[in-house]
Amino acid sequence: MFEKLQAQKPDSILMLMQMYREDPRTDKVDLGVGVYKDATGATPIMRAIKTAEQQLWQAETSKSYVGLVGDPAFSDAMVKLVLGDAVARDKVSAAATPGGTGAVRQAFELIQLARPDARIFVSNPTWPNHLSILDHLGIEKAAYRYFDEATRGVDFDGMIADLKTARAGDVVLLHGCCHNPTGANLTMPQWQEVIAVLQDTGAVPMIDIAYQGFGDGLDADAAATRAVAAAMPECLIAASCSKNFGIYRERTGILMLVANGTDKGIAQGTLAYLNRQNYSFPPDHGARLVTMILNDDALRADWMAELEEVRLSMLGLREQLAQELQQRSGSDRFGFLAQHRGMFSRIGATPEQVQAMRESHSVYMVGDSRMNIAGLNAQSVPILAEAIIAAGV
Repeated sequence: MFEKLQAQKPDSILMLMQMYREDPRTDKVDLGVGVYKDATGATPIMRAIKTAEQQLWQAETSKSYVGLVGDPAFSDAMVKLVLGDAVARDKVSAAATPGGTGAVRQAFELIQLARPDARIFVSNPTWPNHLSILDHLGIEKAAYRYFDEATRGVDFDGMIADLKTARAGDVVLLHGCCHNPTGANLTMPQWQEVIAVLQDTGAVPMIDIAYQGFGDGLDADAAATRAVAAAMPECLIAASCSKNFGIYRERTGILMLVANGTDKGIAQGTLAYLNRQNYSFPPDHGARLVTMILNDDALRADWMAELEEVRLSMLGLREQLAQELQQRSGSDRFGFLAQHRGMFSRIGATPEQVQAMRESHSVYMVGDSRMNIAGLNAQSVPILAEAIIAAGV
């Protein structure tokens, strides 16, 4: 049987990580893997997480299973964090998942179960896992224009034109904030236009929000998701706690379903059913910590303060890099870097230019020129700026 297995296409980011580890140069710069790093290059455990873990160690009395959809208190806390008061809580079904990727996977399976012929519209470009999971499940996908390579901003006219071709029952996958991999975000007036198109076509929005708090702040980053959920009769939301709580390895995510015309018991039961088919009970440790932080005033305040430090650090690195490139190039063509938000930006380099930066300056980024801003520090910004100019970007 297994001799018939064929080699799978390797993951470009994992390959890049391996190349970085094997590079003997001491001044190498890793801008590939999507994890936050501080000025020392470490991915720290947030203060509130450490405190919550200590409290949990003292108080926890059992490692028994939680429910199929996780602890209801986690769902309540996350729905409040993401949606605020935009949607009544009794209109939202939710299930804890193994990370944001697990939420995305469960959302795709839910769509497949509810509407097998639905097409899923994905931005060009998007996070590679979106495409990989859709292909694996055999779900038809359609690309909509998003990134303008010339301006390094959003090709909004192209996006709207493509979304208008969606049919009722199709799904439009949107990034809630800090668009991965480009860093180019929609403005709120543009979001309102997208909502109008969704209402007109009858397409269902699905929002992937993995970086709430990394862009313009917790509430500002959730504003678009809240607007969509409030305006549409149906909406799917896949949320991750990996980045904004710094608990990557705990695999903590949640899938939310807003369905005003669907029986709440059926919706919630279907989410439980899908969890049961894939992994039964979701992981609880990270979810428990998140719940403790969001429901404790002191822990929440400390978490929000550290999250703001992280956000401002990335904005500072963006501004420093834009200034370095302005000085070296004598032009403002890299000003978009200071306008982008979140961990990532796509700088518009060709694969050949990306390779040249890796070979000559030991700068590692994904072949489509997506780079992780959080992989920089004050000392490596000039190295990157020099590499970009030398490569002729």
